[in-house]
Amino acid sequence: MIYFDLFLGFLKVGCFAFGGAYGAIPLIRDVVMSYGWLNDEMLTYMIAVSESTPGPIMVNLATYIGSSQSGILGAVIATLAVVLPSFFIILLITALLKTALKNKYVQAVLRGLKPCVIGIVLATGIYMIWSNCFGKISALRLNLRAVIITAVLMISMFVYKHITKKKLSPIMLIVLSAAAGIVVYGI
Repeated sequence: MIYFDLFLGFLKVGCFAFGGAYGAIPLIRDVVMSYGWLNDEMLTYMIAVSESTPGPIMVNLATYIGSSQSGILGAVIATLAVVLPSFFIILLITALLKTALKNKYVQAVLRGLKPCVIGIVLATGIYMIWSNCFGKISALRLNLRAVIITAVLMISMFVYKHITKKKLSPIMLIVLSAAAGIVVYGI
């Protein structure tokens, strides 16, 4: 039964995850919470680990959750379920690409999805910052260490962009956040 649940849950994520991994995080969270596979805090940690490890976040999360719930077979089933929809969609799009992208209705749908995806990614970012710095809404508690790390990273991004006129690399942000985490939480 767990194999079917893993397959169905992550198939749903794979089918309805528009906008990449960050847009899919709320959907992954809903699926994981509805099945009770992880608690909110553990999921937040796994998102951070999945971001910092090679590979797509959705695949990393599916593999970890499948493995934690049902071993290697669960990891394989969850991973296949999350990538199958994209695989078939890419095959279909490749076959229809030349004519479909010229269609004004297809272009209208894609233009309509863009603001939705931006809103989902922004809401996910705000949710993650809020829950990391202030905890759950029902039990507000200020995590001063998390606020300091978040502020240092944001200031670093803005200062770097102002000085170099370039964006700070995501890899550099991960390295800075790891160093800040070691300094703030390790000491």
